[in-house]
Amino acid sequence: MNKKTSSLIGCLAATLLIAAGLAPYTSKNAQAHDVQVLLDTIIQGPYRLEANRARDQFRHPKETLLFFGLQPQMTVVEISPANGWYTEIIAPLLKQNGRYCAAVLALTDDMPEAMKRRDAAYRQMLKAAPELYGEPTIKTYDPAAPVFAPEGAADLVVTFRNVHNWAKAGHTQAMFKGFFQALRPGGVLGLVEHRAKPDTPLSKQIESGYMTEQFVIEAAAAAGFRLDRSSEINSNPLDTKDHPGGVWNLLPNLRGVAESDKPKYRAIGESDRMTLRFVKP
Repeated sequence: MNKKTSSLIGCLAATLLIAAGLAPYTSKNAQAHDVQVLLDTIIQGPYRLEANRARDQFRHPKETLLFFGLQPQMTVVEISPANGWYTEIIAPLLKQNGRYCAAVLALTDDMPEAMKRRDAAYRQMLKAAPELYGEPTIKTYDPAAPVFAPEGAADLVVTFRNVHNWAKAGHTQAMFKGFFQALRPGGVLGLVEHRAKPDTPLSKQIESGYMTEQFVIEAAAAAGFRLDRSSEINSNPLDTKDHPGGVWNLLPNLRGVAESDKPKYRAIGESDRMTLRFVKP
């Protein structure tokens, strides 16, 4: 970590302490207003990459995490954090009084080198900035029989745009059962996923990357969850969901999009997404 980065992280840490009233958080004084102040401070933090900041307008991290009920004293498991876009927001919030656990896919020799490089880069990101992230736990999992945490250890499990991958691999039900096992009674599963039009055939959902709310809700219910509420925080009415290359034609990928068509797809923005909050009874 270079001197400039270290200085920026130090400034952020000091700001977080000031926002927290220079006192550790407890379940009694971690009020909604305090969480909003902390999230604002973290999201505006100078350590965040500009490319990540550019996606805030589509991902609405503050509103999404508040909807899920994130609190600084929680134990939170993030499923498949990829490059750590949400990690850089959630982990600093939990650093003082909570616990952050990243559940990452167990690597095998036959996996693409790009996945291995991303995994290594993510681990290095956490290791390089303990002043920011504290001491997070990294837990590898087998998607066919996942264990994300000791039974009942988590207050909140969050997952962002992953369901289509599990559906394609045939691991949907195993994953939801793993979430249920990890959460305490009353714990929350917060989920964001690309949203298909109702009654879209499953094969088309998997091909396009857009899943129906019905598919997700039924999968969660089969694992024992109760749908608590839904939100339109991450909806996008400009997304027609009929792109030739599926959701990957949209930002941030623009995969397979001709140069002449890129302005049209940029104008759409990112995908229309469901935002669901489930509770373990």
